[in-house]
Amino acid sequence: MEDKIIIAETERLILRRYKKEDIQDLFEYLSDREVVKYEPYKPLTFDETKENLEWRIGTDEMIAVELKTSHKMIGNVYMGKRDFEALEIGYVFNRGYWGYGYAAESCEALIQQAFLTGVHRIYAECDPNNKCSWKLLEALGFQREAHFRKNVYFWKDETEKPIWKDTYVYARLNDNT
Repeated sequence: MEDKIIIAETERLILRRYKKEDIQDLFEYLSDREVVKYEPYKPLTFDETKENLEWRIGTDEMIAVELKTSHKMIGNVYMGKRDFEALEIGYVFNRGYWGYGYAAESCEALIQQAFLTGVHRIYAECDPNNKCSWKLLEALGFQREAHFRKNVYFWKDETEKPIWKDTYVYARLNDNT
């Protein structure tokens, strides 16, 4: 643990800052088309992942999720600071580790920690087609607050027309603020 900056620990996970040694584990999931299907970027090449890792190392908003047993980095949680004592949460996990509760376990630990520091509200935006994502948010106690219709696009079609997408917005409030 010497060069890792630990943010939180759960029964099975270490939530920490990124480090250069994460490159292979990060590439493993950011290069997977299925993993990044709903993200605003395409699967990354190894060189793009190296550049992305430098950004992750330099920000406190991206939190690496590592298995305690094997020390493999299996995904990340994003906690972005927003106005009015709010945070935006997001998560991306290696497909080989889906379905084991790691996203829920890491998000809940970070949510509790944020609420203890006085954060008032945590929200998330997700694609309505990403049922696993919004089901996770609901399981974490988030409530759907909005369904924006065709409000964003990440890509354009072959004629350069935007491919519009809907967005769900979920939020969870700190009961102590």
